[in-house]
Amino acid sequence: MPNAFNQRLENLPPEIWSKITKIEELKGQWIIGARLSPQVLGRLKRSVLVTSTGASTRIEGSRLSDEDIEKLMRGISIQKFADRDKQEVKGYYELLQNVFDSWKHIRFSENTTKHFHKELLKYVQKDRLHRGEYKKTENRVHMVDTQGKSVAVLFDTTPAYLTPKEMQELVEAAQNAFKENKYPPLLIIGNFLVEFLKIHPFQDGNGRISRILTNLLLLQAGYQYMPYVSHEKLIEDNKADYYLALRKSQKTLKTKPNIVPWLDFFLSLVYKQSQMAVELLSKENIEKLLSPKQIAVWEFLQTVAEASPKDISKNAKVAQPTVAQALDKLIRLKKVERIGLGRSTRYRKI
Repeated sequence: MPNAFNQRLENLPPEIWSKITKIEELKGQWIIGARLSPQVLGRLKRSVLVTSTGASTRIEGSRLSDEDIEKLMRGISIQKFADRDKQEVKGYYELLQNVFDSWKHIRFSENTTKHFHKELLKYVQKDRLHRGEYKKTENRVHMVDTQGKSVAVLFDTTPAYLTPKEMQELVEAAQNAFKENKYPPLLIIGNFLVEFLKIHPFQDGNGRISRILTNLLLLQAGYQYMPYVSHEKLIEDNKADYYLALRKSQKTLKTKPNIVPWLDFFLSLVYKQSQMAVELLSKENIEKLLSPKQIAVWEFLQTVAEASPKDISKNAKVAQPTVAQALDKLIRLKKVERIGLGRSTRYRKI
């Protein structure tokens, strides 16, 4: 492992180590307590796929809501958005789904990173010439607003001619660090991410690839709640702090490296994610409280914005009187709310 890496990680302040200890405690609680049924875990994963795809693409300037993405992935045409937004969303969703389903069989390597890039952009026509290839021209890291417009250049990146060499060194350093097991995986992953985003190896899609790799590496390090609480959504909710932490650390990397601002942000995010995962375990397991037909009603309501009793009956294949009983119970459990009165009454999940 390069000496520079050791120097970075040996002189970290106590609060960094304290956060790691807290995250490990919560990770242990999740492993011991993760007795949610496969149906509940399946639903959580489907929900996180939508939420994470929406958040990760919006960080880069896309304007699709989670509801738009859900419609898109169910094959419903959305005319109001540019093809590129829809193409990028589809690529991210499918790639993240593959990571969630197959992380045990994916080897972290340069080839994997390039393959992920190819998969991420496989539907984006304008990027077809550089999919899966390192950049050939210079790029910069821009902070974008909600309209997708650049509001600031955060930092310059590694020159294109040095990118293959720096990526090879970075990936090999991370691989060796995982094997040596001298440092906690969270530190190795945090260091890899700040370096990866400083190199910015691809012409486009670097931020999204970094978040896909975050999910993969944390899953492989034993943080098995990644598919059930969205990491990307937490970044979106703290976007200004995300950019600020990156900038503070990355501008030091070529002089006197200080990755503490970034590690502090990254570990705070993973800690919050760990807390949310453990909270899932303590919540009432709704599956145990509902009959199979009531579950069918509940599952259908999770796939739509709102629906009438007639729609629910038709799609859930449950008789209307049973639908009414199921809805009453779901309202009592504070899982569903009623909108409107009389014939226009509709229901939606809370």
